[in-house]
Amino acid sequence: MKRKMTVVFHDEELYTRLKIEAVRRRTAASDIVADAVREWLESRDDAELLPAIEAARTEWKEKGGRPWSEAERELEESITAKELLRQSVYRLEVSPAIVTCVSIPLT
Repeated sequence: MKRKMTVVFHDEELYTRLKIEAVRRRTAASDIVADAVREWLESRDDAELLPAIEAARTEWKEKGGRPWSEAERELEESITAKELLRQSVYRLEVSPAIVTCVSIPLT
């Protein structure tokens, strides 16, 4: 739904720069204004989150937080170890007369 609003520019230079930018972009000045208002509102939303982010960061440091790269490396090592275990648990044993699949359940 389109809504109309009158914007009064008290700064003639700002108005002129807006109009020139609209021509340069081949768009309406109202689209540029709408984008600017949208970005401003989003930045305000982000600014409201900053105290919560800072509190979480402080709690993380107080509780002995560690960098993601360290946790990621540990996770990769754990996955690799589990894969090696699976490969050894589900091995195929072959003898001249019998083929047996050894399967040990993981707990």
